[in-house]
Amino acid sequence: MAQISFPYTHYDLKDIRAGVTIEITLSAIANVRLMTNADFDLFRNGRQHKFLGGVAKKSPIRLTIPKDAHWHVVVDMEGHPGKAESSIRVVPKPKTPTGPRFANAT
Repeated sequence: MAQISFPYTHYDLKDIRAGVTIEITLSAIANVRLMTNADFDLFRNGRQHKFLGGVAKKSPIRLTIPKDAHWHVVVDMEGHPGKAESSIRVVPKPKTPTGPRFANAT
């Protein structure tokens, strides 16, 4: 099997639930690929794979996990000059109010 011929930065998100938002910060234009474990294996072996994301022209970008699974994020420069530094974080969910609830008075 052919291996990919360009460098990339890999983030293993492990098992993560649907609806979680991931924020990727970049220092330059780069490709960002959010993919399942199976698609990451295809990617590493230079085979056709599916992913969410694409060319990130601004930073940061946010991607939402579409289903419960083992996920990976890859940042690469394929087709772009130079190198991009990157970082990733899980965006905390907004806190829901926990105070007393009142019914509308009529």
